[in-house]
Amino acid sequence: MNRDENEPNEPKEPNPIRNSPRLPVSPTLTLDKAIELGEYKPEYLAGFPEWHTYTRQMQFELIKKALTNRRKQLLNQWAEINRSNDFRLKPHLIEASDNLHKQLEKVRLDKERLYAEYSMEESEI
Repeated sequence: MNRDENEPNEPKEPNPIRNSPRLPVSPTLTLDKAIELGEYKPEYLAGFPEWHTYTRQMQFELIKKALTNRRKQLLNQWAEINRSNDFRLKPHLIEASDNLHKQLEKVRLDKERLYAEYSMEESEI
């Protein structure tokens, strides 16, 4: 017998998305509206009862749609700020532009993480 066969299997690390507490959602906000507004975090979306009726693939499609919406919103905000004629007269806009770049980077990283997570087989979770 191989030494590895005698050792118990290491438990898989718990999935933070599946085991995270649901975040409260507004009673007037629907899942579709949240997706439209760019809310892509599964922890938040899990607060909607209908979220749990969807398959993992369907959830992932909604997440991708929300990520796209969030990125478009941030790019539109960035474009509005950069239409300013003279940043010397409005230094606060430089800070706002930098903040938008940070948010865009966070969305990019979240997208990569979620794609990796949702590309796993259901049995791997």
